[in-house]
Amino acid sequence: MSNEYVGKVLESVKKRYPGEAEFHQAVTEVLESLVPVIEKNKDLEEAGILERIVEPERQIIFRVPWVDDKGKVQVNRGLRVQYNSALGPYKGGIRFHPSVNTSIIKFLGFEQIFKNSLTGLMMGGGKGGADFDPKGKSDNEVMRFCQSFMTELYRHIDADTDVPAGDIGVGGREIGFMFGQYKRIKNIWHGVLTGKGLNYGGSLARTEATGYGCVYFCEEMLKDRKTSFEGKKVVISGSGNVAIYAAQKAQALGAKVLAVSDSGGFVYDPDGIKVDIVKDLKEVKRARISEYVKEVKSAKYTEGCSKIWEIPCDVALPCATQNELDGKSAEMLVKNGCIAVAEGANMPSTPEAVQVFLKAKVAFGPGKAANAGGVATSGLEMAQDSQRLMWSFEEVDKKLHQIMINIHKSAKNAAEEYGTAGNLVNGANIAGFMKVAGVMKSNGVI
Repeated sequence: MSNEYVGKVLESVKKRYPGEAEFHQAVTEVLESLVPVIEKNKDLEEAGILERIVEPERQIIFRVPWVDDKGKVQVNRGLRVQYNSALGPYKGGIRFHPSVNTSIIKFLGFEQIFKNSLTGLMMGGGKGGADFDPKGKSDNEVMRFCQSFMTELYRHIDADTDVPAGDIGVGGREIGFMFGQYKRIKNIWHGVLTGKGLNYGGSLARTEATGYGCVYFCEEMLKDRKTSFEGKKVVISGSGNVAIYAAQKAQALGAKVLAVSDSGGFVYDPDGIKVDIVKDLKEVKRARISEYVKEVKSAKYTEGCSKIWEIPCDVALPCATQNELDGKSAEMLVKNGCIAVAEGANMPSTPEAVQVFLKAKVAFGPGKAANAGGVATSGLEMAQDSQRLMWSFEEVDKKLHQIMINIHKSAKNAAEEYGTAGNLVNGANIAGFMKVAGVMKSNGVI
């Protein structure tokens, strides 16, 4: 860390929050990018912007008791981190997964500040979740958990205060149960959650948004290289919403998607992944991706996820979870001729992997930029709810496409302005930060 002030802030974070590895990783990446900004804008240090932006405005941790189908009482831990409201209501997903802890929620919430800023919409940053695993649970068990979760969370959220969305483990079913409980307790209908069903305030294209947005961002990176998705071989990790619709859009733009995965392993289909089959397995049957090979005889299933990056490809889209793509995998992608990587998940590449890509001059789109399509469309859903309107799929998709083009342009220009042309990691961090920092200064010391 070449700037004393930035280094001091980072050390204070590590000292105050020991053991929170994911959070430290996210803060380190952002602060390292901001060194030239701080050196050029001394007023930011005087205003204590970094000390304030790394500290959440509010952290809420609560017990979530619920009763399973056998009548046994279960207890989970719920969290909501309301990180920064400079630009608008806190906005960020709710994640239900056994791995959820304070470090992960804070890393996600911190990233969300800059991601939301990049969209150009008026949204602050926040994140939440619980160490509850919806896999293997009945609909009634999930409903009882969601109702108990919202029975505490409702007092901390509002359409103009904090607007959660879905994330890993939280889809339309879970959002529906939580929205129903909120409405039941508060006796009010407003857009307090996004990702809702289309018949009660949801937005067309929201399901597709993160995957489509990732591809739209990658398309801009490829344009800078005087090429496109046409004829490209693509590897995508994950098989949830993000991966499914990234695959769909990449194929629509002329690419061949060779592989997708889940937590158990990955399938390789030399003829191109059949998205309709993946959708049926994951969205209807809630089955493992290994079932794909039973329906497509030319496909091969491999246990374990890391070797998916050994498949030669032109474009890689990591869309599963944090730190899934390490330095060794990045080196393999580069060796096999990969020219572009766009993160559909939150921080799926380790710091070592990112450095490999940047050193090799691979076009690299960081998650806070490349996967901002989901929250951007959530912002559009908020606008529709406020106006009691519903835009067409084409309208929302057009707005989403333009937002992703704008994000790429902002990140590219910021990187050039601060002397790291082509480094979209730095560019996204700087562009997102400068907008938030400016508003924080305007609002005074709060």
